[in-house]
Amino acid sequence: MRHYLVVLLVISLAAVAGEGAEAQVRWVVGGNMGLSIGSGGGDTQAGFHFGPMGEVVFNKQLAVGTEFNVNTQSGTPIEWANYFKYYFAVTGSKIKPYADAGFGLYFVTGGPYFDLRFGGGAQFPVAPKLYIPAEVQLGPAFYTGNTVFVVLIRSGIRYEI
Repeated sequence: MRHYLVVLLVISLAAVAGEGAEAQVRWVVGGNMGLSIGSGGGDTQAGFHFGPMGEVVFNKQLAVGTEFNVNTQSGTPIEWANYFKYYFAVTGSKIKPYADAGFGLYFVTGGPYFDLRFGGGAQFPVAPKLYIPAEVQLGPAFYTGNTVFVVLIRSGIRYEI
């Protein structure tokens, strides 16, 4: 519940910060899909990864977002991830590279578990306000008595509202 409140607070602050004439708040919605690999405790499992996402972009470079992902490894881990994203400005290019970092909760047999996530990628334009991302996310998920290192190689779709 605390994560939800933190995300709402950050989104509210972003909206207030974006009230000026120079900054415009944009919403981005979409979905993720790709390969998820979890390794820890002497076991490595790969599975399919998919789910919806949403983020608020302000100042054209800073964003905060959240996503809800389902993974097909044993136990069907479900992740609620929250992140901060920085879009790099590339003069003369429509490709939008970025780096992000965040935290989340994994819901799987035995309780909710905390995870940290770092990564980056780029969004490639396919139509006005429509992008296809290519990204890599990685980081530890702290299970009871064990740490699982998670790697996500994924794509999806993004639409700016």
